[in-house]
Amino acid sequence: MAARKNFRADNTYIISTDSTDNPKLGAKVLSDGRESLFLDYYLGFETTTSKNGKEYKRVINRREYLHLYLWQAPRTPLERQYNKETLELAKNIRFEKGQELQESIDGYRLKKKQDINFLDYFQDYIAQYTKKDVRMLELALRRFKDFLKDTEEYNRFANKIKPNQITKDMMADFAEYLQSRSRGEGAKSIFKRFRKVILYAVEHDVMLKDPCKGISIRVDDQQLRKAVLSPDEVMRLATTHYEHENPDIRRAFLFCCYCGLRFCDVKDLTFANVDFSNRLLSFEQSKTKGHSASSGVVIKLNDTLLKLIGEAGNRNALIFPLPTYETCLKTLGKWTKLAGIEKHISWHCARHSFAVNILNNGANIKTVASLLGHSGLTHTEKYTRAIDSLKEEALNSLPAIDADMI
Repeated sequence: MAARKNFRADNTYIISTDSTDNPKLGAKVLSDGRESLFLDYYLGFETTTSKNGKEYKRVINRREYLHLYLWQAPRTPLERQYNKETLELAKNIRFEKGQELQESIDGYRLKKKQDINFLDYFQDYIAQYTKKDVRMLELALRRFKDFLKDTEEYNRFANKIKPNQITKDMMADFAEYLQSRSRGEGAKSIFKRFRKVILYAVEHDVMLKDPCKGISIRVDDQQLRKAVLSPDEVMRLATTHYEHENPDIRRAFLFCCYCGLRFCDVKDLTFANVDFSNRLLSFEQSKTKGHSASSGVVIKLNDTLLKLIGEAGNRNALIFPLPTYETCLKTLGKWTKLAGIEKHISWHCARHSFAVNILNNGANIKTVASLLGHSGLTHTEKYTRAIDSLKEEALNSLPAIDADMI
């Protein structure tokens, strides 16, 4: 007689009958008449804090679907035989995984993967990475290596660290280290990329749990942290020339100052993005392409922007054939210095400068959000705060009047 299935609220039931099994074999009932087999791992407890500040222990579980299926109600001898063989295979897999888990150390499994040097694993991840934020991943790895080298408690891992040696306490220390090294949102961005690799390692069974979980770097997203170029400073850049300057970098940066594009977008613009007859530029933002309804941006081109673009060329030709980002930054640093601008100017400052300057000239926040390609007003509001700060500075710049002068 078949064992009775004790279904739970999520349409799953446990097949393992031995209470000591870890992982346990279970099945989830699907709508197509099949059951999807899975393994539920018990990984112990972790101490966490509730919203009211009280600490408590929480069970750590992880589910792994085996991509094996049973007929929920087998009708033919063939279906019953298929169920029997599939269930036997799943039980063998459960046993092997249980052995691996017992051999693992500190909550990590797959002993054969514990000799991996996580630094090499991270580098291999970068080598196969194809998205445009690869520079931030490279920076995250450099910062982690610096952290290991600079921190006495962890410098024994400077050249090699195994996945199971990366603990939650270490990650908390790493987060503090990043905040001591980076300004503004830099630390948050670096930690976000680092955790991306950690989660990839968890997904591919190099780690069973995420040591970054519960650790975050918070910044005031509404505070504008980068320097802003005033219209006068933008004009000073436009009129500053020097020997062996790169005209493409000049044109591209000034173009961003006049329409707010990011570096990743301006470097990919081709003449196919320009409708010269209607004086329009249309493109999809690299940062939000594929996951935002507002990724498409259309900009009305004025005479200045058209002059910076130049005459129409081959549709597939780049409008601004730029060198590497690092080369552009080096050139920008030299250029701003020669223009007598003592601010720390990065390429993204052009985007911020555009937003602040047109708000100063009377543009409303919805218009600015649309021009920047923001899906809402949340990210645009930081520019209105910058405007308030500039207004306060302007008022404070007036000469003071003493009481006895009145």
